Amino acid sequence: MRRDATVFAEFAAARSRSLYRAAFLMVGDHALAEDLLQEALTKTYVAWRRLHDTGNAEAYARKAITTTAINWWRRRSWHAEKPRGDVPDLTVGDHSDRVSEHAAMWSELQALPPRQRAAIVLRYYEDLSVRETAEAMGCSVGTVKSQVSAGIEKLRARLGPAAVPMTRELGVGR
Repeated sequence: MRRDATVFAEFAAARSRSLYRAAFLMVGDHALAEDLLQEALTKTYVAWRRLHDTGNAEAYARKAITTTAINWWRRRSWHAEKPRGDVPDLTVGDHSDRVSEHAAMWSELQALPPRQRAAIVLRYYEDLSVRETAEAMGCSVGTVKSQVSAGIEKLRARLGPAAVPMTRELGVGR
């Protein structure tokens, strides 16, 4: 048991930064992301002995982050639609224009339904394959493809096709 705790502690220290990033992209709030990471690491620790290969620990933790975030969205009121201003016209310009584009994309990403946001975060921000995304979300490959497609469609409708830099064809893994 002591060896398990040591190996888990090493895993948590090595992978927490990456897992925190995924959690933050899912919930959009630093404090909630920390809570989400802690809950996912707790779930991973509880399951540690059942993980036959500790190489699967990151995938297990990522799935715990994803499913926990989706459950939070379903149960809590913090997922309610947040007010936003009009999306600015996106034109080529200086650095401040890029910051505005980034802020608009972030705002629209946060407004997506939970499963669409999770699918886009895992596919494009975390660069997981369709299969890895499906495993993390606990769903089929087809569901991932449809969630990503619907999410990108909404982003393009709100921001314009040129503002959504996801150029890979849907369904193609890395």
